[in-house]
Amino acid sequence: MLSLAEIKHGKRIVLDGEPYLVTWNQFSKSGRQGGVMKTKLKNLKSGSVFEKTFQGSDKIDEADITFRKAQFLYATGDDYEFMDQETFETATLTKEVLGTVANFLTDGADVDLQYFNASPINIQIQPKMKFKIAYTEPGAKGDTKNNVQKDAELETGYQIKVPLFINTDDEIIVNTDTGEYVERAK
Repeated sequence: MLSLAEIKHGKRIVLDGEPYLVTWNQFSKSGRQGGVMKTKLKNLKSGSVFEKTFQGSDKIDEADITFRKAQFLYATGDDYEFMDQETFETATLTKEVLGTVANFLTDGADVDLQYFNASPINIQIQPKMKFKIAYTEPGAKGDTKNNVQKDAELETGYQIKVPLFINTDDEIIVNTDTGEYVERAK
């Protein structure tokens, strides 16, 4: 059981039988009243986010989340197949559960498969990954304005803004949390 002071950013908790990740917290105490912890919680199964306030006497269970190495195999419609690299069992997760992470999955990509109560619930990928540009228009010569960007399509089909000097078949690093261009791959 976690006390009020232990409900912090990055903690995984169980609320109404569902696993949640604390994405933001703020503690406050006023006068003679007990402490209050305001939080933003992300459901690890559905990806939904909501705000919850915990009172000083509340006790919360910590979620038993485990991670195992897995490999992305393929997508069929809105279903994504992953193979656990220890047991070689496959797990299917929907695009709705994966959210924006699905935009950055390439065949054979290594991921961390999240388990809650021995069932796969989601995945985690690297915060920065390398992708090949499938298509982008050539940059206009002589355009020297600062921070001018153009549209590009990654090998996964995801649309991204890149600087003018990036061309088709170049490899770039993308921040998978924000979906933004970071730099040209070396």
